[in-house]
Amino acid sequence: MSSIWDGIMIGGAGGAVAGVTVWLVQLAHSKFTESRDKERVYTWLKANTADEDKRAFRSTRAIASWTNLTEDRVRYICSVHGQIYLSTGKEGDMWSLYEIRSRQAQESR
Repeated sequence: MSSIWDGIMIGGAGGAVAGVTVWLVQLAHSKFTESRDKERVYTWLKANTADEDKRAFRSTRAIASWTNLTEDRVRYICSVHGQIYLSTGKEGDMWSLYEIRSRQAQESR
């Protein structure tokens, strides 16, 4: 009877270790993918925006088209990236590397 319980305990421990390993691999993969996509979007925005009124913001659709990501993925990446800002103006769904406050402060000098 004790050998049955030993087998159950070993199987349970092995299953727990396997489950934690799968979870860690999935977590590492999602973090790597997010980091790669953040770099891709940031690099594209850096090359295609300027701290000027007409070129400051780019649409989600334009970013998605040029980076080969879905629009939903671009929205997510832009919203969690610390250096990408959402437009608060008339047009929604526009992103920039330049905060509106920093441009207004420069204009007042």
